Amino acid sequence: MLGAALARRVVPDPWATWAALLVGLSPPALASSTAVLPALSAGALLAGAALCALAVRERPLMRSAFGGAALLAVLPWLDPWLLVPAAPVAALLARWTARRGRGLVALGTVELQLASLVFYVSLNDRLYGGFTPLAVSDGPATGASTVGDYVGRIPRLAELFVDREVGLLRWAPVLALAFLGGWLLWRSRRERLARLLAEQRDAEHAAFLALAVCAAQAAVAAFTAPTLDGPWFPGTQLVPALPCAVALVAWGLRRAPRVGWALAAFTLGASAWLALTAVWAPPESDAPWGPLVAAFPAAAAAALVLWLGAEWWRHGRELRL
Repeated sequence: MLGAALARRVVPDPWATWAALLVGLSPPALASSTAVLPALSAGALLAGAALCALAVRERPLMRSAFGGAALLAVLPWLDPWLLVPAAPVAALLARWTARRGRGLVALGTVELQLASLVFYVSLNDRLYGGFTPLAVSDGPATGASTVGDYVGRIPRLAELFVDREVGLLRWAPVLALAFLGGWLLWRSRRERLARLLAEQRDAEHAAFLALAVCAAQAAVAAFTAPTLDGPWFPGTQLVPALPCAVALVAWGLRRAPRVGWALAAFTLGASAWLALTAVWAPPESDAPWGPLVAAFPAAAAAALVLWLGAEWWRHGRELRL
């Protein structure tokens, strides 16, 4: 519901509602809903805080500002790495509040989050001897100890989406529309459409905030997770970004409905297989692509690039006409 509300700030219904349903019924979301994990709760908090930040930008009410700050203040208690995707929301919340002439309220939102963080660090220092519970780990909590180790994880940014075993797009291909949504945002800002249409400016801000959260969570998953595979469903590391990704998926679905519905059919097919077999651990199956799963990851990455290139060419042709 929060993802749909965020998407409605980018595109109108029915695209926003359909995108929320498709993402919410995707296999990673369904699998996470059966596990005791903070991912989906964190996604709801991030989407709620983003909505509060956008509400402050339109009308700087104290309840919106402090409501968003309170949601962000909870995030480190779920997972300390959630501070990374929370950072752009916190920064824009304070900035938009201050720019609307509510500097004292903006300072209060920052203090509320800092108070929560200071208490979090103090408590963990007493209990675990470090800033976070990860301090009790044997060795680095991320599994990487040198700069070279982190540099070697750069390919993970692609593996998170197109890998045959752990790739998110294998099980939820409808999320490929989020890449199209990101490209549409870049195109809109490049062509400065917001100067012509006031509603386009609002849509750009909402899409940018959603994209910032998704990009930050992808960076956390790629560089801080000790491993991408394990006793969990593929794509679990990116689940906190799913509600915010709804806004980008909705924009992409509106732009390319035929391709979008085809990807949605594969996604819902995988969800049906998952529900019927009740396999919530990493499945050993060719679902939902059948023999085509052997084409991952090279063919999947190539198809994504070609599709985005075709959209680029289509847009150029529309401008010439």
